[in-house]
Parts: sequence; C-alpha cells; structure tokens
Amino acid sequence: MIGNLRGSTRRVRVSALRTRFRSIIELTEPVHPATLAAMRRRWSELPTTARTAAQTLGRIGVGCEGTHGVFPKCNLTCSPCYHSADANKVPTDGAHTLDQVRRQMALLRERRGPRAHAQLIGGEVSLLSPDDHAASLLAMRAAGREPMSMTHGDFDEGYLRALVARTDGGLRLPRVSFAAHFDSLMRGRRGMPRPRVERELNEHRAAFALMFERVKQQTGLRYFLAHNMTVTRTNRDQVAGVVAAVRHMGYSMMSFQPAARVGDPRRWGVDEQSVSIDEVWKQIETGMEQPVAWQALQFGDPRCNRSAFGIVVGDTWVPLLDPAVAADLGFRDEVFNRVPAVSLSGEHPWVTVAKVFRLALREPRLAAMSLRWSRRVVRRAGGLSTLVRAAAHREVRGLTFVVHAFMDAATVIPAWRAMEAGEVAADAETQATQERLQACVYTMAHPDTGELVPACVQHSVLDPVENKQLLTLLPMPTRR
Repeated sequence: MIGNLRGSTRRVRVSALRTRFRSIIELTEPVHPATLAAMRRRWSELPTTARTAAQTLGRIGVGCEGTHGVFPKCNLTCSPCYHSADANKVPTDGAHTLDQVRRQMALLRERRGPRAHAQLIGGEVSLLSPDDHAASLLAMRAAGREPMSMTHGDFDEGYLRALVARTDGGLRLPRVSFAAHFDSLMRGRRGMPRPRVERELNEHRAAFALMFERVKQQTGLRYFLAHNMTVTRTNRDQVAGVVAAVRHMGYSMMSFQPAARVGDPRRWGVDEQSVSIDEVWKQIETGMEQPVAWQALQFGDPRCNRSAFGIVVGDTWVPLLDPAVAADLGFRDEVFNRVPAVSLSGEHPWVTVAKVFRLALREPRLAAMSLRWSRRVVRRAGGLSTLVRAAAHREVRGLTFVVHAFMDAATVIPAWRAMEAGEVAADAETQATQERLQACVYTMAHPDTGELVPACVQHSVLDPVENKQLLTLLPMPTRR
C-alpha cells in the first residue's frame, strides 16, 4: 500500500514537472503560431502602397491597440481635445471599466493573436481607483497584452504606490508603462493651471519621471515612461526646447501628435491650421542638435506615423538602424524574413534572454548578423570604451521618437462610410484617407459587433454616439 502511494506521488510529481516544462517552452517560444497567423492576416489587409521593405505591420507587429468607452471623463481641459462634447458628462465607473476592458481585450486576442501592446485610454486613467486601475491592467496582461496607461500625469506618488503594491507590501504590478501628456494647451494642472509656454511645464515633466524612479529604488518597480505632446501652430516652435529638456529626464519615448480637427468643436480656434510631420521632425532634430534617422522602419502609412528607435549615450542619440548603412537594412530584412512575428518586448528579462537563446540556436546566420549589427551600434556610439564610461555614469538608455498624425473628422467620416459600403473613393483625397485607415497601426475593438476599427474612426465617427449611450448606461449622480 505504501509502495502504491509512493508510486502515485511520483506520477503526480512527474506530471507536474511535464506541465511546468511545457509552460516554460510555450512562454519562451519566440514566434507563437497564432501570432504568426495574425501577422499574415494583417499583411494581407494592407493596401499595396503600404507593403514596403521597411513596413513593420504584418512583419514584427500587428500594431498597437487601445480601449474605448471605458472611462471617457477627464479632469483637465485641452484646446484642442479629441474627446467628444459629452465625454465629461460620463462618470468614471470601475466595474464598467473592468468589464469593457476584459471584453475588448478578449476580442483583440482572438483576432490579433496572443501578444500585442495595448493602451488603457479614454479620459484620465487616474480617475479610476488604484484597485480598479490595477485590475484593468492585470486583465490586459491576462489577455496577452502589454498595457500602457495614458494619463495627464497630475497624480500623486501615493496613487502610484497604491496602484502597484499589494497589501503585504509586495508588488502586484512588477512592471508598469505610462504615457504622460504634458503641453501648454492643457488647463487645470495643479501648480500650473494655465501654462503660457512649454518650458513652464518642465518642472512637472521632471517630477513625474522622478516619482517613478523613487518608487523603483524603494520597491524594485520596473517602468517605461513615454512623454506625449499635442502640437499646434501655437506651440510648434517650442517642440525643440521640450526635446532638449525631456531627453535627460528619464523618459524612454517622446511622442508628438499634430492636432487634428476631431472631438469637441468648441475646443478649436477658428483659423487653426494643422502642423505637418516634417515640421515636427525638424523641431525634434533641432532639439537633439543632430539628425534623427527614421527611414529604416515604417509603421503603417508614412502620412500617419514616423518613428525612430535608438539609444542615448551621453548627449548623443544613436540609431539602432541607420538607413544609410546597407548592412543595417540587410539585417532588418533578414529579421523580417527569417523570424516574422518574433516578440521580445515587455517580457521579464529572463524570458527575453531565453527567447534570444532559442532564436540563436534556431537561426545561427541571423545570430551572426546580430553580433555584427551590435558592433556597428557600438561604433556609432563612439566605441566600446565610450559606451562603458557612459553606462557607468547611467548615461545610456533607450529613446524612441514618434510623431503620430491623426486625421480630421471631416476627412475620415466620408472615407469610412465608403469603406463600410465596400466602395473605393473616386476622389484622390478620400482615397488617400482610405489607404491610411487600411494601414492604421492603432486599433480598437467592438465586442458587440465583432468589429476592429482604426482609432481615427473611433474618435471621429463612433465616440460621439458611444458617449451618448454611456450617459444613459452610467448617469451622473444627482446632487442633493
């Protein structure tokens, strides 16, 4: 009898070990079959104008994702603002938020594969309680999403600690990502309710990043911070100054959004003209005091997006891929062709190391090219000794630049209506808008209909109707 018990215990242990081994193998698989299938679908959906050698959609990513209708309310005012006129009439309700996040993420996982980056976005995320905010982020992770919380950054360190910590003092969220929006077009920030120029916000920009660093030093929290800024004619020429100041504050991304005529029309000036991607990029290069190469990678349609990935070594920004170096472009092509759908970002460090190791065993030629590429990056950084000295002084970090140009609602609405009817527009402007929507890198899910829609469609076409429905579903409490 004792022998039977021991044998049964041994079988249970062996079964548990097998299960654990299979889970580790799946966790460290660099290319998930479902992700690969989603990539191929995304590539097939792209217009021919977007199927370029540099295109990342359908190669190494399906694009970003975002929530909608989960918490429309914001406690700052911006001019312009992409929120519809009714957004601030909808109360923030944690149960509603969590339910919608789960449903939207489930559809995104089903249609776009088990791994993607997704933004917890709506109005102001910190109007959620820390527990509801954390539950939403954990739900996104459970759906295989790497979540990023979108905020105006006007919350206290106590909120951040309550968000990430368990009651026993450990971390329920060992890693968080935040995109903080700071610009002089915003009104109502504590300590700077009506900034006149961008530099007046630098103290607030720095304080936000320092808050995360303090929590990291005390708890071990890992974090990724992006700095967002809306650009109009009013503050366009101040972008260079923002870049020069923010590059040393600890942000890993600087993202700029030329304003589009979408959202509440009361927040727009009568004669306000749009700002081009080229104008913003020139300001970025002025602020960095060097060229910022971006042509090696394309994200969706170049009329919508421009991105440059690199590292900062001291005061110098070093591109990870230099479009002027043929070997860099060859390395890019080899990655696209040999390991499409590879996913390394947002992982625990040991998972990333394991995935890289398995990739090296599977693709030795690519591994050799990776080593040569690494040497080129080191040379661009000034050599190994320069890199080591900078690292010793904590002066090496990743820094990505992004410009994302949304489209005006007046352009999006007719283009989308035609697409819904299966029509290709006859006029050049509407046809170009349709191409941009087909190549959109930013998608939102509608579980009730099974639709996935571009963000420009969500904000231009669907948000106004959705927020009116939410006013009925979530009425504001009456005052007594």
